[in-house]
Amino acid sequence: MLRSVILAASRSATIERLVATAPFSRDVVRRFVGGTNIDEALTAAAALTGAGLTISVDHLGEDTATPEQASTVRAEYLALLDGLGRAGLAARSDVSVKLSALGQRFDEPVATEHARAICVAAASVGATVTLDMEDHTTTDSTLDILHALRVEHPDTGAVLQAYLRRTEADCRELATPGSRVRLCKGAYAEPESVAYQSAIDVDKSFVRCLNILMSGPGYPMLATHDPRLIAIGEDRARWFDRAPEEFEFQMLYGVRPAEQVRLADEGYTMRIYLPYGTDWYGYLMRRLAERPANVAFLGRALRSRG
Repeated sequence: MLRSVILAASRSATIERLVATAPFSRDVVRRFVGGTNIDEALTAAAALTGAGLTISVDHLGEDTATPEQASTVRAEYLALLDGLGRAGLAARSDVSVKLSALGQRFDEPVATEHARAICVAAASVGATVTLDMEDHTTTDSTLDILHALRVEHPDTGAVLQAYLRRTEADCRELATPGSRVRLCKGAYAEPESVAYQSAIDVDKSFVRCLNILMSGPGYPMLATHDPRLIAIGEDRARWFDRAPEEFEFQMLYGVRPAEQVRLADEGYTMRIYLPYGTDWYGYLMRRLAERPANVAFLGRALRSRG
């Protein structure tokens, strides 16, 4: 119930203005977002990699409606990758790209070409690219673009969402040699016809999908903050004789930082999803929906208003 309320709030311009103008919203955003521009993102990235972590940087923004906006997003990613290369951070970096920000919803071929240009730039500096997954209406299109990109850039990563009923089949299809797959629970409001609705059903699906990926020849990337699922991931890695460099854990910037360090200290690859940009509201609300306990943190900021 709370998750549905939060997701509804993510689409409310009134609540967005309330959150954006609250006196301590800057502190709330700073906890989950690595800055508003490339320079601030690079500073956050350097701190994370200096602590032994790896990163996946995401430029926030999904409501691209014109070809000009899509070109601007492409240029932003090219500049970001250039900055990561110049800062000596590229080898420990991935960039996460939402195809909707590149024009997927109105011109799929152009979005594909923009994504291909980002893959070329990433390869030139030694970084990788992962295509973020969005709501279920874009899943087929995203996977089609993924397959097109992997012809020349086979290390392009995919994201699969455990709450979708189709995801087990998608895991089987993508559990191939060299295939990088990020498995997460999912954070969009989806109908029951395509997605599991209860937390326990989503968790069960995550474990089934985890087993498929861990048992295959690909490279699983387990994106979860759930202590039980992390423990299951560690257990499955041992069961399938996976060395620490043969899979990784992923967590969001600002969520369970002590656990991030613990996993890295134990020899696992721990990748932090590091978002930056001014379009932070939708991202922040989905993070709260994924982990409603974070609502208390936001609530303290909102109560300080005025």
